[in-house]
Amino acid sequence: MNAVRGTARPSRRRVLRAGGGAVLAAAGTAVTGCGAGTDDGVAADGTVTIEMWHGQADTAKKVLEGLVADFEREHPKIKVDLGGGVLADVMLQKVTAAVAAGSFPDIAYIFGSDLARVARSPQVVDLTDMVESGPVPWKNYWAASRDAVTLNDRVRAAPAVLDSLAVVCNKKLFREAGLPLPKAGWTWQDFVSCARTLTRSGQGRFGTGWPGTGDEDTVWRMWPLIWDLGGDVVDDDDGKSIGFADTGARALEVVADLARDKSVYVDPKPGSEQMYQVFLSNRMGMVVTGPWQLPDIEDAGIDYAVVPLPSFSGRPVTISGPDTWTVFDNGEARSEAARTFLTWLARPEQDVRWDIEAGSLPLSRRTEALPEWQDKVARTEGLKVFTTALETARVRPVHPAYPEVSQALGQAVVAVLLGRSTPEKALRACADDANAALLIPR
Repeated sequence: MNAVRGTARPSRRRVLRAGGGAVLAAAGTAVTGCGAGTDDGVAADGTVTIEMWHGQADTAKKVLEGLVADFEREHPKIKVDLGGGVLADVMLQKVTAAVAAGSFPDIAYIFGSDLARVARSPQVVDLTDMVESGPVPWKNYWAASRDAVTLNDRVRAAPAVLDSLAVVCNKKLFREAGLPLPKAGWTWQDFVSCARTLTRSGQGRFGTGWPGTGDEDTVWRMWPLIWDLGGDVVDDDDGKSIGFADTGARALEVVADLARDKSVYVDPKPGSEQMYQVFLSNRMGMVVTGPWQLPDIEDAGIDYAVVPLPSFSGRPVTISGPDTWTVFDNGEARSEAARTFLTWLARPEQDVRWDIEAGSLPLSRRTEALPEWQDKVARTEGLKVFTTALETARVRPVHPAYPEVSQALGQAVVAVLLGRSTPEKALRACADDANAALLIPR
């Protein structure tokens, strides 16, 4: 999920902890019913206290603190303890250890890519009834919000943040290169051509950038290409093999073309901070990113434009990477209080505050229609492109083997980026590892 957006919140898409979720599931089975311990969270006066491991930093943390204060004023019998003390990047390890110890929070911020494994624990509360009876109709949420928290037709968490990918262009560098700005409907061939023209090797200027660590930040940029070509993460027919055995190599050809032209800056460190710094210093013409990066781009004084992702087909396609608020069972009183808080937080009047101040896109069309959000869109260049992209955005599958598939594809992307392998050879190695992972019973 990238670089820290200003100081709004932690990097959301760093290295996946491939083994952590499996440990969590096993630990959860061993300690079923232990989470409540001796404290049911209910005081003598009937006040219920719930613990929330929010994973946020700086600005986003302050926004959440303000929302909690308002909630507690409206719900004097529920107190929300914003504890946990860890950022989202290490939340999985923290939660895994807590479940194993039988002392876990009521709500935790869990990356969407980790949810399938976390949800295998019997301590995770099913929220299907909550969302179906909530104040915002479930179908009013963007499909990406719904799909990211749904596993086997059950809602296993509440959406926490929402984003999408588009291309941010440096208008100054496009003018200097004599290039018109791209428009919706452009192709990946156009993207490669623009990157080549924008590159000035002698001046340390690159056409574009790509995370080069093989982590989820590297990988999730590939799925729109694969989906557009008709592929998928997991094969729909058998569920035991990847769904991009053919399309993956063609998608990797785009990466190979960029590498061959030396028009791509390969960021060697997790989090993509260096890639974004190159863009913010006027040394990169295009960067594929999400709305979280706009505040930094504006602060740097970059004259920019946002355009939809290119495609092979001419059809709009992008990816959204929602993260979640996952509820754990510490007894009926605390679980009900957690549901009450998350239901309140999802209301458009709260959601819009979170979106504007902490940097998410609206979870629902009802929030998007609010005057506050429309004013934000009017004041922020390119923000509407990211929101419009939600109409066609897809999400990674909520699948317990996803981390291994991601790791295998990440290695393939890096091998091609660094010129160590051809797309075909890299994809064959990826398929071998990913298919082996998909065969493991879960």
